Amino acid sequence: MKKSIYSILRGKFLISDDSFKNWRIIIFISFLAIIMIASSHSADKKVHEIAKLNNEVKELRSAFVDGRSKLMRLKMESTIISKVADKGIYISEIPPTKIKVKSSVKN
Repeated sequence: MKKSIYSILRGKFLISDDSFKNWRIIIFISFLAIIMIASSHSADKKVHEIAKLNNEVKELRSAFVDGRSKLMRLKMESTIISKVADKGIYISEIPPTKIKVKSSVKN
């Protein structure tokens, strides 16, 4: 048992006569490890991009809500009255009347 551990630690399995089988497996495992590391980096990059896009969506949504609330305040009657009062335009005290036009059609 002690000799087999020492032979593995010294790397005798890499230089022995039937080492070609061992090298094939080592190269295959190394290739799989490289693919796994690349896949992990790709997944991490995508996670960071998703987080960045989520933050951007939150910022745009808050800007939209802020703009909509400003628009609602600007559309209020009291705001419009105060803006046009500076120009000398006031609300009429007489309510509007409907004008009816009767057309006389002669045959």
